[in-house]
Amino acid sequence: MLRTLDPKDWKNQDHYVVLGLPHLRYKATQKQIRAAHKAIVLKHHPDKRKAAGEQIVEGDNDYFTCITKAIEILSDPVKRRAFDSVDPTFDNAVPSKSEGKENFFEVFAPVFERNARWSSKKHVPKLGTMESSFEEVDNFYAFWYNFDSWREFSYLDEEEKEKVVCLNFRRWIEKQNRASRALRKKEEMNRIRTLVDTAYSCDPRIKKFKEEEKARKESEKKAKAEAKKREQDEKERARQAELEAARLAKEKEQEEVKQAAQQAKKEKEIQKKAIKKERQKLRTTCKNWNFFAENEADGVKMMEDVEKLCDRLELTSLQSLNEILASASKEDSKAAVEKQVQEVNAQLQREREAEVQARQAARSAEQASGGGGAGGKGWNEDDLQLLIKAVNLFPAGTNSRWEVIANYMNLHSTSGMKRNAKDVINKAKNLQRLDPLQKDEINKKAFEKFKKEHASVAPSIDNAVPSERFDGECYLDANAAPWTTEEQKLLEQALKTYPVSTPERWEKIAAAVPKRSKKDCMKRYKELVEMVKAKKAAQEQVAGKSKK
Repeated sequence: MLRTLDPKDWKNQDHYVVLGLPHLRYKATQKQIRAAHKAIVLKHHPDKRKAAGEQIVEGDNDYFTCITKAIEILSDPVKRRAFDSVDPTFDNAVPSKSEGKENFFEVFAPVFERNARWSSKKHVPKLGTMESSFEEVDNFYAFWYNFDSWREFSYLDEEEKEKVVCLNFRRWIEKQNRASRALRKKEEMNRIRTLVDTAYSCDPRIKKFKEEEKARKESEKKAKAEAKKREQDEKERARQAELEAARLAKEKEQEEVKQAAQQAKKEKEIQKKAIKKERQKLRTTCKNWNFFAENEADGVKMMEDVEKLCDRLELTSLQSLNEILASASKEDSKAAVEKQVQEVNAQLQREREAEVQARQAARSAEQASGGGGAGGKGWNEDDLQLLIKAVNLFPAGTNSRWEVIANYMNLHSTSGMKRNAKDVINKAKNLQRLDPLQKDEINKKAFEKFKKEHASVAPSIDNAVPSERFDGECYLDANAAPWTTEEQKLLEQALKTYPVSTPERWEKIAAAVPKRSKKDCMKRYKELVEMVKAKKAAQEQVAGKSKK
Protein backbone atom coordinates (compact mmCIF):
# COMPACT_ATOMS: atom_id res chain seq x y z
CA MET A 1 0.00 0.00 0.00
CA LEU A 2 2.83 2.42 0.82
CA ARG A 3 4.15 2.16 -2.70
CA THR A 4 0.85 3.51 -4.06
CA LEU A 5 1.02 6.77 -2.03
CA ASP A 6 1.62 10.04 -3.82
CA PRO A 7 4.35 12.03 -2.00
CA LYS A 8 2.93 15.27 -3.34
CA ASP A 9 -0.48 14.51 -1.80
CA TRP A 10 0.89 13.68 1.65
CA LYS A 11 -1.55 16.10 3.38
CA ASN A 12 -4.55 13.97 2.44
CA GLN A 13 -3.02 10.69 3.63
CA ASP A 14 -3.96 8.90 6.86
CA HIS A 15 -0.76 9.17 8.90
CA TYR A 16 -1.84 6.47 11.35
CA VAL A 17 -2.36 4.02 8.46
CA VAL A 18 1.02 4.95 6.98
CA LEU A 19 2.75 4.01 10.26
CA GLY A 20 0.61 0.90 10.70
CA LEU A 21 -1.43 2.21 13.67
CA PRO A 22 -5.00 2.31 12.33
CA HIS A 23 -6.29 0.32 15.32
CA LEU A 24 -4.92 2.79 17.89
CA ARG A 25 -5.17 6.13 16.09
CA TYR A 26 -5.48 9.07 18.56
CA LYS A 27 -5.00 6.70 21.52
CA ALA A 28 -1.48 5.74 20.39
CA THR A 29 1.36 6.87 22.66
CA GLN A 30 4.56 8.51 21.49
CA LYS A 31 6.46 5.33 22.34
CA GLN A 32 4.18 3.27 20.11
CA ILE A 33 4.48 5.83 17.32
CA ARG A 34 8.29 5.83 17.46
CA ALA A 35 8.43 2.01 17.54
CA ALA A 36 6.11 1.76 14.54
CA HIS A 37 8.15 4.34 12.66
CA LYS A 38 11.40 2.53 13.42
CA ALA A 39 9.99 -0.75 12.16
CA ILE A 40 8.69 0.72 8.92
CA VAL A 41 11.93 2.67 8.31
CA LEU A 42 14.00 -0.51 8.63
CA LYS A 43 11.85 -2.04 5.94
CA HIS A 44 11.26 0.85 3.52
CA HIS A 45 14.32 3.09 3.86
CA PRO A 46 15.74 3.98 0.40
CA ASP A 47 19.18 2.61 1.33
CA LYS A 48 17.69 -0.78 2.27
CA ARG A 49 15.64 -0.93 -0.88
CA LYS A 50 18.60 0.18 -3.01
CA ALA A 51 20.80 -2.51 -1.49
CA ALA A 52 18.10 -5.03 -2.37
CA GLY A 53 18.32 -3.92 -6.01
CA GLU A 54 15.10 -1.85 -6.09
CA GLN A 55 14.91 1.24 -8.28
CA ILE A 56 14.84 4.41 -6.12
CA VAL A 57 13.14 7.66 -7.17
CA GLU A 58 15.40 10.62 -6.47
CA GLY A 59 14.41 13.56 -4.24
CA ASP A 60 11.02 14.01 -2.51
CA ASN A 61 9.18 12.02 -5.15
CA ASP A 62 9.83 8.73 -3.39
CA TYR A 63 7.00 7.27 -1.30
CA PHE A 64 9.35 7.29 1.71
CA THR A 65 8.53 11.01 1.90
CA CYS A 66 5.03 10.01 3.08
CA ILE A 67 6.56 8.08 6.00
CA THR A 68 8.73 11.08 6.89
CA LYS A 69 5.69 13.41 6.85
CA ALA A 70 3.70 10.98 8.98
CA ILE A 71 6.31 10.82 11.76
CA GLU A 72 6.81 14.58 11.49
CA ILE A 73 3.11 15.21 12.09
CA LEU A 74 2.46 12.56 14.75
CA SER A 75 5.60 13.23 16.81
CA ASP A 76 4.74 16.95 17.18
CA PRO A 77 1.85 17.41 19.76
CA VAL A 78 0.57 20.58 18.10
CA LYS A 79 0.59 19.13 14.57
CA ARG A 80 -0.83 15.82 15.80
CA ARG A 81 -3.75 17.61 17.53
CA ALA A 82 -4.42 19.53 14.31
CA PHE A 83 -4.50 16.21 12.36
CA ASP A 84 -6.63 14.47 15.04
CA SER A 85 -9.16 17.35 14.83
CA VAL A 86 -9.88 16.41 11.20
CA ASP A 87 -9.58 12.64 11.69
CA PRO A 88 -11.00 11.20 8.43
CA THR A 89 -12.45 8.20 10.27
CA PHE A 90 -14.45 10.30 12.77
CA ASP A 91 -18.25 10.24 12.35
CA ASN A 92 -19.72 13.77 12.72
CA ALA A 93 -23.30 12.59 12.17
CA VAL A 94 -26.08 13.67 14.61
CA PRO A 95 -29.05 11.30 15.11
CA SER A 96 -32.50 12.60 14.22
CA LYS A 97 -35.40 12.91 16.67
CA SER A 98 -37.25 10.00 15.09
CA GLU A 99 -34.22 7.75 15.63
CA GLY A 100 -33.72 8.92 19.21
CA LYS A 101 -37.31 8.49 20.37
CA GLU A 102 -37.38 4.77 19.54
CA ASN A 103 -34.06 3.69 21.08
CA PHE A 104 -32.75 6.69 22.95
CA PHE A 105 -29.91 5.15 24.96
CA GLU A 106 -28.76 2.82 22.17
CA VAL A 107 -28.68 5.66 19.65
CA PHE A 108 -27.23 8.57 21.68
CA ALA A 109 -24.85 6.83 24.11
CA PRO A 110 -22.21 5.95 21.44
CA VAL A 111 -22.57 9.40 19.84
CA PHE A 112 -21.76 11.21 23.10
CA GLU A 113 -18.89 8.80 23.84
CA ARG A 114 -17.52 9.43 20.36
CA ASN A 115 -17.67 13.22 20.75
CA ALA A 116 -16.28 13.16 24.29
CA ARG A 117 -12.77 12.91 22.80
CA TRP A 118 -12.96 16.64 21.89
CA SER A 119 -13.53 17.73 25.52
CA SER A 120 -10.88 19.94 27.12
CA LYS A 121 -11.90 18.49 30.49
CA LYS A 122 -10.75 14.98 31.36
CA HIS A 123 -13.80 13.69 33.22
CA VAL A 124 -16.77 13.59 30.87
CA PRO A 125 -20.10 12.42 32.40
CA LYS A 126 -21.86 9.44 30.84
CA LEU A 127 -25.34 9.50 29.37
CA GLY A 128 -26.50 7.07 32.04
CA THR A 129 -29.60 4.88 32.11
CA MET A 130 -33.29 5.19 32.78
CA GLU A 131 -32.58 4.80 36.51
CA SER A 132 -30.20 7.78 36.69
CA SER A 133 -31.06 10.41 39.27
CA PHE A 134 -32.15 13.93 38.47
CA GLU A 135 -28.79 15.32 39.64
CA GLU A 136 -26.87 12.98 37.33
CA VAL A 137 -29.01 13.86 34.32
CA ASP A 138 -28.85 17.57 35.13
CA ASN A 139 -25.05 17.47 35.45
CA PHE A 140 -24.78 15.60 32.14
CA TYR A 141 -26.74 18.19 30.15
CA ALA A 142 -25.12 21.10 32.00
CA PHE A 143 -21.70 19.73 30.94
CA TRP A 144 -22.66 19.33 27.30
CA TYR A 145 -24.50 22.66 27.06
CA ASN A 146 -21.28 24.30 28.28
CA PHE A 147 -19.04 21.96 26.28
CA ASP A 148 -15.44 23.19 25.92
CA SER A 149 -13.94 21.66 22.75
CA TRP A 150 -10.23 21.67 21.88
CA ARG A 151 -10.95 20.70 18.28
CA GLU A 152 -9.39 23.13 15.78
CA PHE A 153 -9.04 23.12 12.00
CA SER A 154 -5.64 24.57 11.16
CA TYR A 155 -4.73 21.32 9.36
CA LEU A 156 -7.22 22.22 6.64
CA ASP A 157 -5.57 25.56 5.82
CA GLU A 158 -5.49 25.81 2.04
CA GLU A 159 -2.28 27.84 1.92
CA GLU A 160 0.97 27.37 3.81
CA LYS A 161 2.34 30.77 4.72
CA GLU A 162 5.85 29.35 5.34
CA LYS A 163 6.27 28.84 1.62
CA VAL A 164 5.54 32.52 0.85
CA VAL A 165 8.39 35.03 0.85
CA CYS A 166 6.35 38.26 0.62
CA LEU A 167 5.44 39.49 4.14
CA ASN A 168 2.17 41.16 3.10
CA PHE A 169 1.07 38.06 1.22
CA ARG A 170 1.87 35.93 4.27
CA ARG A 171 -0.29 38.20 6.39
CA TRP A 172 -3.11 37.94 3.92
CA ILE A 173 -2.85 34.13 3.93
CA GLU A 174 -2.86 34.07 7.75
CA LYS A 175 -5.96 36.30 7.79
CA GLN A 176 -7.76 33.97 5.35
CA ASN A 177 -6.75 30.92 7.38
CA ARG A 178 -8.04 32.47 10.65
CA ALA A 179 -11.39 33.28 9.06
CA SER A 180 -11.67 29.73 7.71
CA ARG A 181 -10.82 28.18 11.09
CA ALA A 182 -13.34 30.40 12.92
CA LEU A 183 -16.09 29.41 10.48
CA ARG A 184 -15.35 25.68 10.88
CA LYS A 185 -15.18 26.10 14.69
CA LYS A 186 -18.58 27.78 14.68
CA GLU A 187 -20.05 24.97 12.59
CA GLU A 188 -18.55 22.42 14.98
CA MET A 189 -20.10 24.10 18.05
CA ASN A 190 -23.46 24.31 16.27
CA ARG A 191 -23.19 20.57 15.57
CA ILE A 192 -22.54 19.85 19.27
CA ARG A 193 -25.41 22.11 20.31
CA THR A 194 -27.76 20.39 17.85
CA LEU A 195 -26.71 17.03 19.25
CA VAL A 196 -27.43 18.11 22.85
CA ASP A 197 -30.76 19.77 21.94
CA THR A 198 -31.92 16.68 20.06
CA ALA A 199 -30.93 14.39 22.92
CA TYR A 200 -32.63 16.60 25.51
CA SER A 201 -35.89 16.70 23.54
CA CYS A 202 -35.89 12.90 23.10
CA ASP A 203 -34.70 11.95 26.61
CA PRO A 204 -37.49 9.98 28.34
CA ARG A 205 -35.98 10.84 31.72
CA ILE A 206 -36.58 14.57 31.12
CA LYS A 207 -40.23 13.83 30.41
CA LYS A 208 -40.42 11.71 33.56
CA PHE A 209 -38.77 14.41 35.67
CA LYS A 210 -41.13 17.07 34.31
CA GLU A 211 -44.15 14.93 35.14
CA GLU A 212 -42.79 14.29 38.61
CA GLU A 213 -42.06 17.99 39.08
CA LYS A 214 -45.54 18.87 37.90
CA ALA A 215 -47.08 16.35 40.29
CA ARG A 216 -44.91 17.65 43.12
CA LYS A 217 -45.90 21.26 42.42
CA GLU A 218 -49.56 20.29 42.26
CA SER A 219 -49.20 18.49 45.57
CA GLU A 220 -47.40 21.44 47.12
CA LYS A 221 -49.98 23.81 45.71
CA LYS A 222 -52.81 21.72 47.12
CA ALA A 223 -51.10 21.42 50.50
CA LYS A 224 -50.38 25.15 50.50
CA ALA A 225 -54.00 25.96 49.65
CA GLU A 226 -55.23 23.70 52.45
CA ALA A 227 -52.75 25.22 54.90
CA LYS A 228 -53.77 28.70 53.81
CA LYS A 229 -57.43 27.84 54.26
CA ARG A 230 -56.75 26.49 57.74
CA GLU A 231 -54.73 29.59 58.55
CA GLN A 232 -57.48 31.87 57.25
CA ASP A 233 -60.09 29.98 59.27
CA GLU A 234 -57.93 30.28 62.35
CA LYS A 235 -57.35 33.97 61.70
CA GLU A 236 -61.07 34.51 61.19
CA ARG A 237 -61.87 32.80 64.48
CA ALA A 238 -59.18 34.85 66.22
CA ARG A 239 -60.46 38.02 64.55
CA GLN A 240 -64.02 37.35 65.63
CA ALA A 241 -62.85 36.68 69.18
CA GLU A 242 -60.74 39.84 69.10
CA LEU A 243 -63.65 41.87 67.73
CA GLU A 244 -65.91 40.56 70.44
CA ALA A 245 -63.34 41.34 73.11
CA ALA A 246 -62.76 44.77 71.57
CA ARG A 247 -66.51 45.41 71.48
CA LEU A 248 -66.91 44.53 75.14
CA ALA A 249 -63.84 46.59 76.04
CA LYS A 250 -65.11 49.52 73.98
CA GLU A 251 -68.52 49.38 75.59
CA LYS A 252 -66.88 49.32 78.99
CA GLU A 253 -64.57 52.16 78.05
CA GLN A 254 -67.44 54.19 76.59
CA GLU A 255 -69.41 53.68 79.76
CA GLU A 256 -66.43 54.79 81.84
CA VAL A 257 -65.83 57.78 79.55
CA LYS A 258 -69.50 58.64 79.68
CA GLN A 259 -69.51 58.54 83.45
CA ALA A 260 -66.25 60.51 83.61
CA ALA A 261 -67.65 63.06 81.17
CA GLN A 262 -70.81 63.39 83.18
CA GLN A 263 -68.78 63.79 86.34
CA ALA A 264 -66.48 66.32 84.64
CA LYS A 265 -69.51 68.15 83.29
CA LYS A 266 -71.02 68.29 86.74
CA GLU A 267 -67.76 69.54 88.21
CA LYS A 268 -67.40 72.05 85.40
CA GLU A 269 -70.93 73.28 85.91
CA ILE A 270 -70.31 73.51 89.63
CA GLN A 271 -67.09 75.42 89.06
CA LYS A 272 -68.69 77.61 86.42
CA LYS A 273 -71.54 78.44 88.75
CA ALA A 274 -69.09 79.05 91.56
CA ILE A 275 -66.98 81.37 89.39
CA LYS A 276 -70.08 83.15 88.17
CA LYS A 277 -71.28 83.49 91.74
CA GLU A 278 -67.92 84.83 92.92
CA ARG A 279 -67.74 87.27 90.01
CA GLN A 280 -71.25 88.49 90.71
CA LYS A 281 -70.39 88.74 94.37
CA LEU A 282 -67.29 90.81 93.53
CA ARG A 283 -69.29 93.10 91.23
CA THR A 284 -72.04 93.50 93.82
CA THR A 285 -69.60 94.25 96.64
CA CYS A 286 -67.76 96.82 94.58
CA LYS A 287 -71.06 98.32 93.39
CA ASN A 288 -72.27 98.61 96.98
CA TRP A 289 -69.07 100.54 97.78
CA ASN A 290 -69.78 102.70 94.69
CA PHE A 291 -66.62 101.22 93.13
CA PHE A 292 -64.55 103.06 95.77
CA ALA A 293 -64.80 106.28 93.72
CA GLU A 294 -65.67 109.90 94.50
CA ASN A 295 -66.45 110.88 90.90
CA GLU A 296 -67.83 109.26 87.77
CA ALA A 297 -64.49 108.98 85.93
CA ASP A 298 -62.86 107.09 88.80
CA GLY A 299 -65.94 104.90 89.00
CA VAL A 300 -65.74 103.96 85.32
CA LYS A 301 -62.02 103.17 85.63
CA MET A 302 -62.61 101.02 88.73
CA MET A 303 -65.50 99.31 86.92
CA GLU A 304 -63.10 98.36 84.12
CA ASP A 305 -60.57 97.09 86.65
CA VAL A 306 -63.23 94.97 88.34
CA GLU A 307 -64.23 93.47 84.99
CA LYS A 308 -60.57 92.76 84.31
CA LEU A 309 -60.31 90.95 87.65
CA CYS A 310 -63.43 88.92 86.82
CA ASP A 311 -61.88 87.87 83.51
CA ARG A 312 -58.37 87.11 84.76
CA LEU A 313 -58.72 85.70 88.29
CA GLU A 314 -59.26 82.04 89.01
CA LEU A 315 -61.90 80.70 91.39
CA THR A 316 -59.61 80.50 94.42
CA SER A 317 -58.33 84.02 93.89
CA LEU A 318 -61.87 85.35 93.54
CA GLN A 319 -62.94 83.55 96.71
CA SER A 320 -59.97 84.93 98.66
CA LEU A 321 -60.64 88.45 97.41
CA ASN A 322 -64.36 88.22 98.25
CA GLU A 323 -63.55 86.97 101.74
CA ILE A 324 -61.29 90.00 102.29
CA LEU A 325 -63.94 92.39 100.93
CA ALA A 326 -66.65 90.83 103.12
CA SER A 327 -64.80 91.50 106.37
CA ALA A 328 -62.76 94.60 105.53
CA SER A 329 -63.59 98.27 105.58
CA LYS A 330 -64.04 100.39 102.50
CA GLU A 331 -60.45 101.60 102.50
CA ASP A 332 -59.05 98.13 103.11
CA SER A 333 -61.32 96.72 100.42
CA LYS A 334 -60.19 99.37 97.96
CA ALA A 335 -56.57 98.64 98.79
CA ALA A 336 -57.13 94.90 98.32
CA VAL A 337 -58.82 95.45 94.94
CA GLU A 338 -56.11 97.86 93.75
CA LYS A 339 -53.40 95.45 94.83
CA GLN A 340 -55.06 92.65 92.91
CA VAL A 341 -55.45 94.93 89.86
CA GLN A 342 -51.75 95.81 90.00
CA GLU A 343 -50.81 92.15 90.07
CA VAL A 344 -53.06 91.42 87.06
CA ASN A 345 -51.66 94.44 85.15
CA ALA A 346 -48.12 93.35 85.94
CA GLN A 347 -48.89 89.90 84.63
CA LEU A 348 -50.43 91.33 81.46
CA GLN A 349 -47.40 93.58 80.98
CA ARG A 350 -45.04 90.62 81.31
CA GLU A 351 -47.04 88.66 78.76
CA ARG A 352 -46.99 91.58 76.32
CA GLU A 353 -43.26 92.13 76.76
CA ALA A 354 -42.57 88.45 76.17
CA GLU A 355 -44.69 88.55 73.03
CA VAL A 356 -42.91 91.69 71.77
CA GLN A 357 -39.50 90.15 72.46
CA ALA A 358 -40.47 86.99 70.61
CA ARG A 359 -41.58 88.99 67.59
CA GLN A 360 -38.46 91.13 67.64
CA ALA A 361 -36.29 88.01 67.82
CA ALA A 362 -38.15 86.50 64.88
CA ARG A 363 -37.77 89.70 62.89
CA SER A 364 -34.05 89.89 63.70
CA ALA A 365 -33.55 86.31 62.59
CA GLU A 366 -35.44 87.04 59.39
CA GLN A 367 -33.33 90.11 58.68
CA ALA A 368 -30.12 88.19 59.45
CA SER A 369 -31.11 85.57 56.86
CA GLY A 370 -31.65 88.23 54.19
CA GLY A 371 -35.44 88.13 54.25
CA GLY A 372 -35.82 91.87 53.68
CA GLY A 373 -35.16 91.64 49.93
CA ALA A 374 -34.54 94.45 47.52
CA GLY A 375 -38.03 95.84 48.00
CA GLY A 376 -37.03 97.60 51.23
CA LYS A 377 -34.89 100.29 49.56
CA GLY A 378 -36.13 103.82 48.88
CA TRP A 379 -39.33 103.69 50.97
CA ASN A 380 -40.10 106.95 52.74
CA GLU A 381 -42.88 107.63 55.21
CA ASP A 382 -45.36 108.82 52.56
CA ASP A 383 -44.78 105.69 50.46
CA LEU A 384 -45.41 103.45 53.48
CA GLN A 385 -48.69 105.24 54.25
CA LEU A 386 -49.67 105.05 50.57
CA LEU A 387 -48.92 101.29 50.56
CA ILE A 388 -51.10 100.76 53.65
CA LYS A 389 -53.91 102.72 52.02
CA ALA A 390 -53.60 100.74 48.78
CA VAL A 391 -53.67 97.43 50.63
CA ASN A 392 -56.92 98.45 52.31
CA LEU A 393 -58.45 99.78 49.07
CA PHE A 394 -57.69 96.59 47.15
CA PRO A 395 -58.30 93.65 49.52
CA ALA A 396 -57.51 89.98 48.96
CA GLY A 397 -59.51 88.57 46.04
CA THR A 398 -58.91 91.54 43.75
CA ASN A 399 -57.81 90.43 40.28
CA SER A 400 -54.03 90.93 39.84
CA ARG A 401 -54.09 92.55 43.27
CA TRP A 402 -50.38 93.34 43.66
CA GLU A 403 -50.01 94.68 40.10
CA VAL A 404 -53.00 96.96 40.76
CA ILE A 405 -51.46 98.15 44.05
CA ALA A 406 -48.12 98.80 42.33
CA ASN A 407 -49.83 100.85 39.56
CA TYR A 408 -51.82 102.77 42.17
CA MET A 409 -48.62 103.68 44.05
CA ASN A 410 -46.82 104.70 40.85
CA LEU A 411 -49.71 107.06 40.03
CA HIS A 412 -49.99 108.66 43.49
CA SER A 413 -46.43 108.50 44.87
CA THR A 414 -44.56 111.78 45.24
CA SER A 415 -41.12 110.17 45.56
CA GLY A 416 -40.85 109.38 41.84
CA MET A 417 -39.81 105.78 42.53
CA LYS A 418 -41.37 103.20 40.23
CA ARG A 419 -42.49 100.04 42.03
CA ASN A 420 -43.36 96.64 40.60
CA ALA A 421 -45.50 93.90 42.13
CA LYS A 422 -42.46 92.12 43.61
CA ASP A 423 -41.29 95.27 45.44
CA VAL A 424 -44.76 95.86 46.86
CA ILE A 425 -45.09 92.24 48.07
CA ASN A 426 -41.67 92.28 49.77
CA LYS A 427 -42.41 95.53 51.58
CA ALA A 428 -45.86 94.31 52.63
CA LYS A 429 -44.29 91.20 54.15
CA ASN A 430 -41.76 93.35 56.02
CA LEU A 431 -44.58 95.48 57.45
CA GLN A 432 -46.43 92.35 58.55
CA ARG A 433 -43.36 91.25 60.51
CA LEU A 434 -43.17 94.57 62.45
CA ASP A 435 -43.90 94.46 66.15
CA PRO A 436 -47.14 96.13 67.37
CA LEU A 437 -45.40 99.28 68.62
CA GLN A 438 -43.96 100.02 65.16
CA LYS A 439 -47.31 99.29 63.53
CA ASP A 440 -48.99 101.57 66.02
CA GLU A 441 -46.56 104.37 65.16
CA ILE A 442 -47.22 103.99 61.43
CA ASN A 443 -51.00 103.97 61.99
CA LYS A 444 -50.80 107.08 64.15
CA LYS A 445 -48.89 108.97 61.48
CA ALA A 446 -51.34 107.81 58.83
CA PHE A 447 -54.27 108.97 60.93
CA GLU A 448 -52.70 112.36 61.59
CA LYS A 449 -52.03 112.82 57.87
CA PHE A 450 -55.59 111.83 57.06
CA LYS A 451 -56.96 114.40 59.52
CA LYS A 452 -54.80 117.14 58.01
CA GLU A 453 -55.86 116.33 54.44
CA HIS A 454 -59.56 116.05 55.28
CA ALA A 455 -59.86 118.77 57.91
CA SER A 456 -61.95 120.92 55.56
CA VAL A 457 -64.04 118.11 54.08
CA ALA A 458 -67.45 117.52 55.62
CA PRO A 459 -68.20 113.89 56.40
CA SER A 460 -70.64 112.44 53.88
CA ILE A 461 -71.64 109.21 55.61
CA ASP A 462 -71.25 109.51 59.40
CA ASN A 463 -69.23 111.29 62.04
CA ALA A 464 -66.74 108.44 62.44
CA VAL A 465 -63.20 109.36 61.42
CA PRO A 466 -61.68 106.48 59.41
CA SER A 467 -58.37 105.25 60.70
CA GLU A 468 -55.73 103.86 58.39
CA ARG A 469 -54.86 100.22 59.11
CA PHE A 470 -52.73 97.40 57.82
CA ASP A 471 -53.50 93.67 57.86
CA GLY A 472 -56.81 94.05 59.64
CA GLU A 473 -55.46 96.02 62.64
CA CYS A 474 -56.70 99.44 63.75
CA TYR A 475 -55.65 101.28 66.88
CA LEU A 476 -57.81 104.26 67.80
CA ASP A 477 -56.53 104.16 71.35
CA ALA A 478 -52.76 104.43 71.44
CA ASN A 479 -52.62 103.10 75.02
CA ALA A 480 -54.75 99.99 74.28
CA ALA A 481 -53.10 96.59 73.93
CA PRO A 482 -52.67 95.79 70.23
CA TRP A 483 -54.86 93.07 68.73
CA THR A 484 -52.91 90.23 67.21
CA THR A 485 -53.96 88.40 64.05
CA GLU A 486 -54.92 85.34 66.11
CA GLU A 487 -57.10 87.41 68.44
CA GLN A 488 -58.73 89.10 65.45
CA LYS A 489 -59.60 85.69 63.93
CA LEU A 490 -61.02 84.46 67.26
CA LEU A 491 -63.16 87.61 67.59
CA GLU A 492 -64.54 87.27 64.04
CA GLN A 493 -65.36 83.59 64.64
CA ALA A 494 -67.06 84.40 67.95
CA LEU A 495 -69.16 87.13 66.28
CA LYS A 496 -70.38 84.52 63.77
CA THR A 497 -70.96 81.88 66.46
CA TYR A 498 -72.99 84.12 68.80
CA PRO A 499 -75.52 86.24 66.85
CA VAL A 500 -77.27 89.32 68.24
CA SER A 501 -80.13 87.25 69.67
CA THR A 502 -77.77 85.21 71.91
CA PRO A 503 -78.28 85.83 75.66
CA GLU A 504 -75.21 87.31 77.36
CA ARG A 505 -73.64 87.55 73.91
CA TRP A 506 -70.63 89.70 74.79
CA GLU A 507 -69.73 87.61 77.83
CA LYS A 508 -69.56 84.53 75.60
CA ILE A 509 -67.60 86.40 72.93
CA ALA A 510 -65.09 87.60 75.54
CA ALA A 511 -64.74 84.05 76.86
CA ALA A 512 -63.87 82.88 73.33
CA VAL A 513 -61.02 85.43 73.00
CA PRO A 514 -58.30 84.75 75.63
CA LYS A 515 -56.84 87.74 77.48
CA ARG A 516 -59.64 90.03 76.22
CA SER A 517 -62.45 91.42 78.34
CA LYS A 518 -66.02 92.14 77.37
CA LYS A 519 -65.21 95.85 77.04
CA ASP A 520 -62.21 95.15 74.82
CA CYS A 521 -64.32 93.05 72.46
CA MET A 522 -67.11 95.66 72.26
CA LYS A 523 -64.56 98.41 71.64
CA ARG A 524 -62.84 96.38 68.94
CA TYR A 525 -66.17 95.65 67.26
CA LYS A 526 -66.97 99.38 67.10
CA GLU A 527 -63.55 100.05 65.59
CA LEU A 528 -64.18 97.43 62.90
CA VAL A 529 -67.56 98.96 62.05
CA GLU A 530 -66.00 102.41 61.75
CA MET A 531 -63.20 100.99 59.62
CA VAL A 532 -65.68 99.43 57.15
CA LYS A 533 -67.57 102.72 56.88
CA ALA A 534 -64.33 104.63 56.30
CA LYS A 535 -63.28 102.19 53.56
CA LYS A 536 -66.59 102.58 51.76
CA ALA A 537 -66.23 106.35 51.91
CA ALA A 538 -62.67 106.19 50.53
CA GLN A 539 -63.77 103.91 47.70
CA GLU A 540 -66.59 106.27 46.77
CA GLN A 541 -64.13 109.18 46.71
CA VAL A 542 -61.71 107.23 44.48
CA ALA A 543 -64.56 106.19 42.20
CA GLY A 544 -65.75 109.77 41.98
CA LYS A 545 -62.27 111.01 41.07
CA SER A 546 -61.86 108.35 38.38
CA LYS A 547 -65.22 109.31 36.83
CA LYS A 548 -64.15 112.94 36.63
